[in-house]
Amino acid sequence: MSSKSNGKQTYDQKSAARRERLAEARAREVRAEKIRRRVVIGASVAVVVALAGGVAIAVNSGGHSTSAASGSNAPLVVPANTSGTDGTVVTYGKADAAHTLDVYEDFRCPICKKFETTDGQTVQQLADNGTYKIQYHMAAFLDNNLGGKGSITALAAAGAALNQSVDDFKKFHDELYANQPSEETDGYGSVNTILDVAAKVPGLKTDAFVKAVQDGTYLPWAEKVAAAFNSSGVQGTPTMKLDGKALTLFDNAGNPITADQYTALIQQGTGTK
Repeated sequence: MSSKSNGKQTYDQKSAARRERLAEARAREVRAEKIRRRVVIGASVAVVVALAGGVAIAVNSGGHSTSAASGSNAPLVVPANTSGTDGTVVTYGKADAAHTLDVYEDFRCPICKKFETTDGQTVQQLADNGTYKIQYHMAAFLDNNLGGKGSITALAAAGAALNQSVDDFKKFHDELYANQPSEETDGYGSVNTILDVAAKVPGLKTDAFVKAVQDGTYLPWAEKVAAAFNSSGVQGTPTMKLDGKALTLFDNAGNPITADQYTALIQQGTGTK
C-alpha cells in the first residue's frame, strides 16, 4: 500500500509539474502576442492617424530613415539645383516670388498621393504663374514605420533627377506619386521599379541618371534631406505652409479640398484675387 501510494504521489507531482510548465508556456505566448499586437498597432497608428473631423495624414512616429541604405562610408554628393544646409531643400518656381509654399511629403505616403492627385496640378500652376515658389522638404520616415527602403530609394533617385534640372525633379516627383505602389509592398525599394517610373518622364533616363540611381550616388544626400525633415518639427505628411502658416488641405470627411478651394485658400493667404 505504501509503495503504491508513493507511486501515485510521484505521478501526481509529475502531472502537476507538467501542467505548470504548460501554463507558463501559454502565459509566455500570450505575452508575446500582446507585444506583437502593440508593435503592429503602433506601426499602423504611426502611418495613418485619424484626426479630429476624420482627416488622415501620415505621421512621423519619431523614427529616422535607416542609414543602412546608403552605407556608412559612402561619400556625400549633393545634387545641383539645391539650397539650404547640405542642399536639403528643393525650390521650384521663381526665386524672387513674393510668397513661399513649403511642402513636406514622403514619396511612400498614400495620403500625399491622394492630395497630389486632386490638387497637384493647381499647386504647380500657382508656382508657374509666380504666386509663390515651392520649397520641397522630403521625408523618409515611412521606411521605419512600415519597414523597407522605398522612401529613401525614391528620394535618392529624385536627387539624380534634380541634378539634371529642377523641371526633371518636378516631373519625376509627379510620376512617383501617380505610379505609387501600395506602401505595404515597398515597391519603390526596387531600383528597377524606380527606373520604370523614370521612363515615363521624357528625357529623364540619361546614362548619368541611370548610373546614379543604380549606384545609389545620392543616397547619403537623401539621408541628409530626411534628417532635416525629422528636425523640422513637422509631424506628418502632407503638410503645406504658406509663408510659414499651415494650410488646411483636407475637409472634415478626410477628402482633399478641391482645386478651387485650394486656389481660394492661397488667394486669401496672399491677399490676391
